[in-house]
Amino acid sequence: MKSFVQAFVLLALASSFASAFDPSPLQDFCVAIDEPKNAVKMPGDTNNPVGSNVSAVNVDKIPGLNTLGISAARIDFAPYGQNPPHIHPRATEILVVLEGTLLVGFVTSNPNNTLISKVLNKGDVFVFPIGLVHFQFNIGKTNALAFAGLSSQNPGVITIADAVFGSNPPINPDFLAKAFMLDVKVVKDLQAKF
Repeated sequence: MKSFVQAFVLLALASSFASAFDPSPLQDFCVAIDEPKNAVKMPGDTNNPVGSNVSAVNVDKIPGLNTLGISAARIDFAPYGQNPPHIHPRATEILVVLEGTLLVGFVTSNPNNTLISKVLNKGDVFVFPIGLVHFQFNIGKTNALAFAGLSSQNPGVITIADAVFGSNPPINPDFLAKAFMLDVKVVKDLQAKF
């Protein structure tokens, strides 16, 4: 019994001297964008079919973000412009509205597929959970501006319509017609738009 107590005391003392921690993942740092033309302070061109422009600030723009687990985006919206349904497979997104009024939302996963949405005004904040389909829509008659923070230096983005109807090579239109309960002609027309 005496040996057991001595061993226990030694282990207790040894563990009090031990230190465990996760090492910092920081490998590099860079405090600014190399090229001023890549900065997000300038409004993006919203003259396109969806009426929005996403200016990403990720590890491709600022190499120092590598391993830091963060990135950002500036999203400019023309009146009634939208950031179409998309997902970020590697990040949760937090959105802050700086100008305008946006209808935003995300859809929960199967089997419920519940839409969670809200109208946001200047200063409002909304969170889109990782991997869920989400969107933003400018419901105002004026331009809107939002900034997003993402929990990955490389969050990825998959725009649903682009991925489904604009894949290369194209997904078989008969398959998509059945999957979306559409006429094959409608699917072919959608694929032609991409």
